[in-house]
Amino acid sequence: MKLFSFWRSLATFRVRIALNIKGITPDEVIQVNLMKGDQREATYRAVNPMMALPALVPDDGGPALFESLAIIEYLEETHPQPPLLPRSAAERALVRSLALAVACDIHPLGNLRVLNYLRASLHADDQVVNAWAGQWIGLGFAALEERVQHTSGDGLHMFGSSVTVADVCIVPQMYNARRYQVDVAPYPRLRAICARLESLPAFAEAAPEAQPDAP
Repeated sequence: MKLFSFWRSLATFRVRIALNIKGITPDEVIQVNLMKGDQREATYRAVNPMMALPALVPDDGGPALFESLAIIEYLEETHPQPPLLPRSAAERALVRSLALAVACDIHPLGNLRVLNYLRASLHADDQVVNAWAGQWIGLGFAALEERVQHTSGDGLHMFGSSVTVADVCIVPQMYNARRYQVDVAPYPRLRAICARLESLPAFAEAAPEAQPDAP
């Protein structure tokens, strides 16, 4: 199994967490430096034409998988223990909805290529870029803060009382919120959940600053 990674990629952060939870160590981790534009080089475009991270080459050496939630679903199906999705269809859909709210609604608007477009084409400075990121993170967090009041079983997980893919998604997004100086004080439930999760080895060891390519 090969993982194409960059230390500060939020989507790769998710996959690293899932790998740690499943007890899977990739045979090789290939660093793709997004800041230097490695993702646009022909060698990586042959792996993932979307030029985004992460990508994962399965054990069977088949085509590389991309999109973090698809990779996590693959890991869930091939390494079902410990599970990251609950048993019932309705609960699984609910957990997926929480995860997708982060991965599809919040994260893309703060993606590096979006922010770089704001800087390069619209001449936005750091204050404007931070405000842009904060706007969409805040809207998403407000909705999730309300939602977890009903889905969390213990105030320490996004759903129920064990780690799910929703938890795998919220921790990297909270990391990004702090990076862009978003005021997270209005989201005490999300902060409590993330504080607990960030103390767990599977999450702590996946953190950006813990990666070998971190500066």
